[in-house]
Amino acid sequence: MKERWEARTQTPLLALALVFGVAYAVPIVAPDAERWVHSLCTVVEWVVWGAFALDYTVRLVLAPSRWHFVRSHPLDLVAVLLPLVQPLRLLRLVSTLLLVGRRARMASQITLTTYVVGSVAGLLMFGSLAVLHVERDAPDGNIKTLGDAVWWSFTTMTTVGYGDHAPTTGLGRLLAVGLMLSGIALLGVVTANIAAWFISRFERDDAEERRQSALLEALTQEVRELRAEVGRLAGSAPALPAPPAVPTQTTTESAP
Repeated sequence: MKERWEARTQTPLLALALVFGVAYAVPIVAPDAERWVHSLCTVVEWVVWGAFALDYTVRLVLAPSRWHFVRSHPLDLVAVLLPLVQPLRLLRLVSTLLLVGRRARMASQITLTTYVVGSVAGLLMFGSLAVLHVERDAPDGNIKTLGDAVWWSFTTMTTVGYGDHAPTTGLGRLLAVGLMLSGIALLGVVTANIAAWFISRFERDDAEERRQSALLEALTQEVRELRAEVGRLAGSAPALPAPPAVPTQTTTESAP
């Protein structure tokens, strides 16, 4: 039952995650939008978080051992309870990203490459939006536009850190720490994936070379055996008798 529920709700929850991304981005990208737009986005964020919280609850109920499920999914529980502790938009963002990440990892049709690319894009986008939301109104902040935020997120995730843009608030620096750790982890996965691809390619080439060498050795052995058989047959064959000599006819001319 639990596996069937996860398979059926997998695609709808990932679609809701995209809706959450739009609802989170609109108030930050367009802060001067109508009030009802901001209210609608807040409602959508809570609804999406509630859907993921409901999904966790149902999976907990359907699990054969509930205590084992709780112990094996600690991040899911933290993500569900986090916004209830203090209902900040940033906490809703963090919790929803955690829940989406857990759900995406359980999707069998999502390959590692797709998951890593999606994770990098999601962290880059949401990291930029979150730091812009936190730093835009800071008195000493220098991240005032979405372009500055995207540039800062990119340099932070790749651990380059040019220093031309940096958060000045405590919450912004906390975001920077999370983004740096996430970037290092994802870059490690990418590097390991590329290395594994090269190793598997070399192993395939080596296996093909060994197979060709084995075929060549077997063919050489067969040729040796065939030559030995031909020599044996040639040595045991009876000698053919010499052809009979043809008598030479001499004509004697009689004297008259």
